[in-house]
Amino acid sequence: TPTMVSGWNHGNITRSKAEELLSRAGKDGSFLVRASESISRAYALCVLYRNCVYTYRILPNEDDKFTVQASEGVPVRYFTKLDQLIEFYKKENMGLVTHLQYPVPLEEEDAGDEPEEDTESVTSPPELPPRNIPVSAGPCETKELPVPAENPRAPEASRPSLSETLFQRLQTMDTSGLPEEHLRAVQEYLGTQLALDSELAKTGSSSLPHLKKLISQLCKELHGEVVRTLPSLESLQRLFDQQLSPGLRPRPQVAFEASPVNMVAKLSQLTSLLSSIEDKVKALLHEGPESPHWRSLIPPVTFEVKAESLGIPQKMQLKVDVESGKLIIKKSKDGSDDKFYSHKKILQLIKSQKFLNKLVILVETEKEKTLRKEYIFADSKKREGFCQLLQQMKNKHSEQPEPDMITIFIGTWNMGNAPPPKKITSWFLSKGQGKTRDDSADYIPHDIYVIGTQEDPLGEKEWLEILRHSLREVTSMTFKPVAVHTLWNIRIVVLAKPEHENRISHICTDNVKTGIANTLGNKGAVGVSFMFNGTSLGFVNSHLTSGSEKKLRRNQNYMNILRFLALGDRKLSPFNITHRFTHLFWLGDLNYRVDLPTWEAETIIQKIRQQQYTDLLAHDQLLTERREQKVFLHFEEEEITFAPTYRFERLTRDKYAYTKQKATGMKYNLPSWCDRVLWKSYPLVHVVCQSYGSTSDIMTSDHSPVFATFEAGVTSQFVSKNGPGTGDSQGQIEFLACYATLKTKSQTKFYLEFHSSCLESFVKSQEGENEEGSEGELVVKFGETLPKLKPIISDPEYLLDQHILISIKSSDSDESYGEGCIALRLEATETQLPIYTPLTHHGEMTGHFRGAIKLQTSQGKKRERLYDFVKTERDEPSGPKGLKNLSSQDPMKQWEPAGRPTPCGALGLNDVMNPSYITFGQPTRVKLTMSPSLDQPLPAWSYDPLPKDSSLGPGRGDSPPTPPSQAPLSPKKFNSVAANRGTCPRAQESRPGELGKGASETPQEDLPLSKPEMFENPLYGSVSAFPKLVPRKEQESPKMLRKEPPPCPESEAEGSKGTSKPAPTPFLSPAPRLRSFTCSASPEGRAASGDRGQGKPKAPAGSQAPVPAKRPIKPSRSEVSQQTPTPAPRPPLPAKSPAVLQLQHAKSRDYRDNCELPHHGKHRPEEGLLGRTAMQ
Repeated sequence: TPTMVSGWNHGNITRSKAEELLSRAGKDGSFLVRASESISRAYALCVLYRNCVYTYRILPNEDDKFTVQASEGVPVRYFTKLDQLIEFYKKENMGLVTHLQYPVPLEEEDAGDEPEEDTESVTSPPELPPRNIPVSAGPCETKELPVPAENPRAPEASRPSLSETLFQRLQTMDTSGLPEEHLRAVQEYLGTQLALDSELAKTGSSSLPHLKKLISQLCKELHGEVVRTLPSLESLQRLFDQQLSPGLRPRPQVAFEASPVNMVAKLSQLTSLLSSIEDKVKALLHEGPESPHWRSLIPPVTFEVKAESLGIPQKMQLKVDVESGKLIIKKSKDGSDDKFYSHKKILQLIKSQKFLNKLVILVETEKEKTLRKEYIFADSKKREGFCQLLQQMKNKHSEQPEPDMITIFIGTWNMGNAPPPKKITSWFLSKGQGKTRDDSADYIPHDIYVIGTQEDPLGEKEWLEILRHSLREVTSMTFKPVAVHTLWNIRIVVLAKPEHENRISHICTDNVKTGIANTLGNKGAVGVSFMFNGTSLGFVNSHLTSGSEKKLRRNQNYMNILRFLALGDRKLSPFNITHRFTHLFWLGDLNYRVDLPTWEAETIIQKIRQQQYTDLLAHDQLLTERREQKVFLHFEEEEITFAPTYRFERLTRDKYAYTKQKATGMKYNLPSWCDRVLWKSYPLVHVVCQSYGSTSDIMTSDHSPVFATFEAGVTSQFVSKNGPGTGDSQGQIEFLACYATLKTKSQTKFYLEFHSSCLESFVKSQEGENEEGSEGELVVKFGETLPKLKPIISDPEYLLDQHILISIKSSDSDESYGEGCIALRLEATETQLPIYTPLTHHGEMTGHFRGAIKLQTSQGKKRERLYDFVKTERDEPSGPKGLKNLSSQDPMKQWEPAGRPTPCGALGLNDVMNPSYITFGQPTRVKLTMSPSLDQPLPAWSYDPLPKDSSLGPGRGDSPPTPPSQAPLSPKKFNSVAANRGTCPRAQESRPGELGKGASETPQEDLPLSKPEMFENPLYGSVSAFPKLVPRKEQESPKMLRKEPPPCPESEAEGSKGTSKPAPTPFLSPAPRLRSFTCSASPEGRAASGDRGQGKPKAPAGSQAPVPAKRPIKPSRSEVSQQTPTPAPRPPLPAKSPAVLQLQHAKSRDYRDNCELPHHGKHRPEEGLLGRTAMQ
C-alpha cells in the first residue's frame, strides 16, 4: 500500500504537526499527505508556498479512486493510487498553488515501543472471556456441514445417500421414549424433505425451511408451556425485586410461532429468570427481615463542638438526623434535646476559610428572624463530615423531584496481576492517607462508583461480584452495574444507586490501544460515558507506558487516547472527549515518575517518611508536563498529600522496592505517584473534590489503590413550563464583535460552528475576515455577521445552565482548528457582556476566541440550587472596620487583588461582566477564582511552582486565565482578596448586592464577626496547617510547618485590550481554579516570604493571552502580500467540490454511528430508597 512505501504519507498526524514539519522544511513546494480529520477515508495534501500552508483534500469515490479537490475550472482527474496522484501534481500548473517538489519525510519513530518492565513477554492477551466484540459470524457460516463433500473417486453406487445413512442411524437409536407423532415427523423429514433442504444448501442458501418446520412441530407443546410459565416467573421475580430489573417490565403477551429462534430466546429467558429469582431471594434473605425501605439509611450522628456564649466557650452536642430532617442541639451528650431545627429552617452553612474548623449556621426562628450560630469543631474533617451530612439532609428532603448534585467515587488501582485481599472496603470509604473522609460521612453512599483497574487478573463477573459485595458491606445497598468494559487487563466498572437507574441513558463504551506499535492492548485506555438526566459524564481509565525515561511516550499515549477514544454524543464530531462532557474524569496508572537520579533513592524514602512530599512533587513529571502545557491541558488535580503509591514490596506498605535485577542490569523504579485522578468540567459548573488519597491496608499489589470523591452539579431533563410551541420564541443568543486568534500558517478562510444541547442542531456561520496578527498569528474577525441562535427552551432556569461549544473550521478542508466552550450562566440578560474561551485542538492550545454575548430569556427566575446551601466566607482580618470598608467601597473591588488592572476603562458598578470571560484583571459580578487570600494559614503541602500555577489549565474548565497563587503580600494590601478554590460551582454565584447578605440581614447571635463575603463550597483543609483554634495533634504533617516554603514564581499577566499593567502570575496560560490549599506562607513567616513574593514583575504581556508558539518563519503573511502586489497569477484557494458535500454526511473519522449499548433504555424507576444498617 502507498502508506508503507511513500515517505511523504504521514498517516494520522495532526494538522498542527503537519504545519510544523512543513515550516521546518521551509522550501516552496515542500509537501506531505496526512489523513483528513473531517472525512473518513479521505486525505489532506499539504503544500508550503511563501511560508503559508495550503491544504487540498484528496477524496475517494465509490470505486476507491482518488481525486484532488483543486481550483475551479481545473478538470477533475482520477487516480487509482496515491503515488500516481502525487507524481501527476509534481508537474507545473496543474491547479495547485505550486507544483509538488520536496516530500517531507516521516520523523524517526520513538523507539520506546519495546516491551516494558512489567510485561517482559507480552505476546498475546490474557485468556479472558472475550468481551466487547461484536458478534459478526452469522448463522449461515456452518450450514453446509451437514452435507459432507462428495468424494469424486468413490464409485457412486457403493455409497448410501445421506438420507439412507441417517435412517440407519435412527434405527440403531433407542426411540422407545419418543411420542409416536414426533418419531413419524422425523422419519418423514429424512424420507422427503432432507433432500430439498440439501438442494437449498448447495445453492448457498442459509435457510433450511423444512428443518425449521420439523423443530416447530416438535416444540409445539413446549412452546405453549414456556409461554404459560414465563409470566408466573416474571411476577415472582418482581415480587422479590423492589426495582423493576432491566428488561423485565411486564410485557404484553404476543402470539409467537414456535420457531427455533423464538424457542431459543424463550428458553434463555426462562433460565436467566430462574437464576435471577434465586439471587433475588438470597439477597433478600441476606439483608434480613427488615426491608431496605423501612430501614434508616443514615443513622443519627453526633458531633462535639464548642460555642461561645457571652464570651465563654461552652461544649455542646450537634446531632444530625438525616432521615427525620432535624438538627438537634444539646448541652450535654446524655442530656435532653435543648432545641431542634428542621431542614426547612436551616438556611445556610458558612465555612470559615481562615479557621478550618469553624462553621456558621444560619437558621430561621419561629418569628421568621434569622440567627447566626457559630461553632468550632474538633478539626476540619469533622466540620466537613457535618457539612456533608447536612447537605445530604437538604437533598433528601428537597421538594425538587430531580437532584441538583450527585457525589461520585473514583477509584484507580493497578492490581499487579494478583487477586485482591478479602477486604477492600477502606478504598470505598476513602480511608488511608491524604485528604480522607471523616468517619461521620461513612454512612453516606455515593451516587456513582467508578472503579478503574490495571493489570487486573480477574474475570469481569468475578470482579463485579467482589465490588458489589464490598459496596453492600459499606452501604447496605445493592448497586446496579451501568457498564463494564475491558481491554486485556485494563478495566473500568461503573455502578450506580438503584434509584438512578431511570436517570442514566446513552451509555457508551470504547477503548484505545497504545501498547507496542499502538496495536497491543497491554497499554491503553478504556472509557465509559452516559447521560445523567441532562448532564453528560465521561470516565477514562488509562494505563500508560512505564519507565522513568518514557515521559514523552506517555504524553503521546495521552494524545492518542484523546483523539481516538470515541465516547459521548457522536453529533459533536469536531470535539474530542475534553469538550464532549459536562464533567470528564481521567483516572489510571498514568506511570509519570518522580524525575530524580537513582542514587537519590534513599533520600527520597527519607523525605517520604518525614512527609516532605512537596520537595518530591517539585520533580513529579506529570505536574511538570502539565505546567508546560504538554499534556492534560485545562485539567485539574486535587493537591497530593499522600505518599507515592508505587513501588511497594507486596504484603507490606512499610517498604518501597525500588530496584529490580534484570538480565540487562539493575532496573530502578523510584517511589512515584503513578496512580492519579484528574478532571475537567465545563466553565462555571459546580464541581468539588472532597477527598483524594490512597489506602494503607490493601497490600496484594506493588501499587496502592487511590480514591477521589467529587460533588458534581447536574441538571434535570428540563420541560418548558410554557408548553410546546408557546413562548419559547423569546429566547435568543447573540454573539457580537467576535474574533479568533489562531496559531496557524494555513492559507484559507475560516467559519464557526456553534454546537449545544440547547440548539435544535448545530449552526454554521459565514466566513470571517483574515488579518495578520502579532507573532505570526492569524486574526479571524467575524464582526456582526454571526447568526443569532434560537434555543429550544428560553426559560432562564434551563438556559443559564447551558453551554455553547464553538469550533473554528477551515473552508478548504472543513477541519477544526480549535474548539472552546462558553457558559451561558450570565449575570444579566438583555445586556452585552464580554466572553472569552481558549481554543484547543487535539489537546494543544491553538488560540483564543473573544467577543461579546447578549442573551434573551423568557420571564422567570433561576432558582437557588441545592449545592448553594454550603458556602465559604473569608474572615476579615481588620475586624469590625471591615464592615465599613465593604459597604463604602465598590463591591467589585472586593474581588480584585492589588495590582490588577481594571480593563475596559475601569468599569463602574453598573457595568456587568460575563463570568465565562475572565482574562487577567477582568472584574466580574460572579465570584471568580482568584488568588488565595493572605489570611489563610499555611497549607502543609504548599510547594513552589507546582500544580496550582496558572499553566495547569483555566480553572473553571475553559474559562480564561485568572491569577494563580501568589506569594503572600501584606494582609493590609490584600484584605479582600478572594481565597476560594474556584471549584465549586465554578459558577461562584453571589451578586454584588448579596455580598455578605447572610450577615447583614441577620442579627449576629454569638460572635460580632465582620460582614462575610460568600464563596461557594471551597475545599476544606483536612491536612492543612491549623489555626490556633485547632489542637496541635490535628496537624498531619507538622514537620512541614517549620519549613519556610519557597516563594511562588511570578510572571506576566494579561490585561484586556489596551491594558498592559503587570500583575504577578506564574505562567502565560489560563489559571486553574485555586483550591483552599494555596501557595501562601505560615502566619509566622508571612512577612518574610511576602516581601520575596513582591519581586520585579516581568514585562507586561500584549493584549492576547500568549500561547507558546513555534517561532514563525518569515516572511509573514503581510510580507507575502507586499512581495506579490498583483495577486492575479496565484491560483484561487481550494474550492469545494460536489464530492465533499456527499462525503460530509459520511461517517466521521474517529467516531461511531451509535454509542448506545444493547441495554440502553432499560432502566426502571425505583419505588423507594434502599436502606443501610448502622455501621458498628
